[in-house]
Amino acid sequence: MSRKRDLPVYVSLDEAAEMMSMSTRTIRRRISDGTIPAYQCGRRAIRIRVDELEAALRRIPSARR
Repeated sequence: MSRKRDLPVYVSLDEAAEMMSMSTRTIRRRISDGTIPAYQCGRRAIRIRVDELEAALRRIPSARR
């Protein structure tokens, strides 16, 4: 029996921007500064793993405890 491996889900820049409620330009800036890791497929297509996109978010500390 073979076990099915869960493959990571990759999204395009447009899809990532929509998921994060940001512009594609902001997503490109975050890729450029290293905040969001991205992968290139072929010459032009850039893809982002959804789990790494979510990990790029950071929690803002609250003054209340």
